[in-house]
This record gives sequence, C-alpha cells and structure tokens, in this order.
Amino acid sequence: MKDDPGAPGRTERVEAIPRKSIYRLSIYHRCLQRLRDNGVETVSSEALARAAGVKPPQLRKDLAYFGQFGTRGLGYSVSHLARVLNDVLGTNRLQPVILIGVGNLGTALLRYGGFNKEGFEIIAAFDADVQRPRPGLPAIPLKPIEELGPFIQEHHVKMAILAVPAMAAQQVVNQLVVAGLQAILNFSPTILDTPENIVVSNVDLAVELENLSYFIR
Repeated sequence: MKDDPGAPGRTERVEAIPRKSIYRLSIYHRCLQRLRDNGVETVSSEALARAAGVKPPQLRKDLAYFGQFGTRGLGYSVSHLARVLNDVLGTNRLQPVILIGVGNLGTALLRYGGFNKEGFEIIAAFDADVQRPRPGLPAIPLKPIEELGPFIQEHHVKMAILAVPAMAAQQVVNQLVVAGLQAILNFSPTILDTPENIVVSNVDLAVELENLSYFIR
C-alpha cells in the first residue's frame, strides 16, 4: 500500500515522530477496530479521543504527522483511518517475530492467540534447554540458542520478544544486534545496552504492579 499523498516515508517518520505518538497510534487503531466491529462508519475527533483516553488536540496532533484525514463537520472515516494506521504501524501484513526464552513467561506468550490477529506471527522460539518438557506448547519450532543469529538472517527477522533471565539478557541481545535485529520487546528485568538504532520496549511487570500499588489505599 502506498503512503497517502503528502505523508512522509516510513524512514522519515521513524526519525521525526515522538515515540509516545507512535505508541498512541496503536491505541487509536484498537479503538477504531472496535468501532468498525460495531458498525460505526464515522467518528469525531472528540469521540475517538475520549475512547483513547487523550485530549482531542493531542489526537489531532498525533494524526497530523501522517496527513489530514478528517472532514470538518463529519469527522473521520473509521474504515479509512484504520487502514491508514494499519499501514503506518506496519501491521497490514504478518510481521515475523521470534521469542527467546521459553520458561513459564515465554511459554505463556507462545500460547497467547492474539498476536496473529494484530499482525504478528511468532515463527520460532529459542531456548538454552530445548529438551525440557513443555506440555501444551503450540506447534512453533523450538530451536537452541546457538541457531539464533543464522535464523534471524535467513528469515529476515527484525523483531524479537526477550523473556530470558536477567543474567543472560545482555549476552542474547548482543547476538541479536550482530544478526541485524531492529526491535526488542524486553520482558527481562534488566536494562539492556543497545546501539541507538535498536528500538527497545521494556515490560517490567514488577514495576507496573508497584506503580498501581500507589493508587491503592
């Protein structure tokens, strides 16, 4: 799918747009999916912003990075804007993803059935101990960690989910960087040292729970 007229190319967008805006695009996209599933054809910026939990000016500013999509007095076409965001986020086709670390958390992630629906396909998993029994594991190739680099290069994988113990995380990440990986979703409870061109999103469940506990009285 071609970019809309006047919209910057993907490389330019990645460099110029705040990461928080990109994050909010995913939220807008899910709101649009729900509206489309409910048969809603158009939505105002106010209604979409309210559904996404942001202010309307923030919504309009985020979308303006990619062009002008609304019609004054009518709002946004739900189906068109969903397609645009689908293209912007790169989820208009299945993105190959690998998972590294098939312990309890990694196994749970492999069993999750929602990745494909959102445009991501876990095509292989890697672990230091592939012989350990893992009942109920989906039919995804489980490979030894030694095959990580060659597999990434052979299958042109750009994204990985990291769920290894903290002590092993940096060593694995070094292999990912050498192999040409570009993005990491990190579930390991440690800060990774990566080059500037590698995008890392950290998911620390303990920190998230600690944050929530602040609001419990």
